[in-house]
Amino acid sequence: MTDLPTLATARLTLRQRVPDDAGALFATMADADAMRWWSCAPFDSVDALRAWFAGGPCAWAVTRTGEDRAIGFVSVGWRRAGVGEIGYLFARETWGCGIAREAVSAVIAHLFADGARRLFADSDPDNAGSIRLLRRLGFTLEGRLRGEWETHIGVRDSLIFGLLRDEWRP
Repeated sequence: MTDLPTLATARLTLRQRVPDDAGALFATMADADAMRWWSCAPFDSVDALRAWFAGGPCAWAVTRTGEDRAIGFVSVGWRRAGVGEIGYLFARETWGCGIAREAVSAVIAHLFADGARRLFADSDPDNAGSIRLLRRLGFTLEGRLRGEWETHIGVRDSLIFGLLRDEWRP
């Protein structure tokens, strides 16, 4: 596992996600509505989520400044030198509060400052909230992969959004 630096924003601290964050995030990741657009089904136990966190991609746990309870996470998976895929999931209590935008922006700024040249994200075509966030962050829709994911809700298309370092406007 790669060590991730701690990042800070006006309201948030982003630290390396650890398996023990499963307890705080289980309610969200067991929620069928919150997990609807995720590539796997909702988790049925804290232990299963803890194991997934232990073997999953590098991720920052997002906490409110001064607290250590995770309210979401932002992950990055490196596809090749300078090119990474970002993903994120946040507790329902944070939806509509700008928390996701603040946290994902901090990660993007860090990744570009650290040498990334391109970031991308994939989103289900019906995931309006994620698509809205990606567009607000400056991502461009680059294409649609038909029948890309076989998920717990069926075979789904994937929209690919990309952002180049030169396009980033924090």
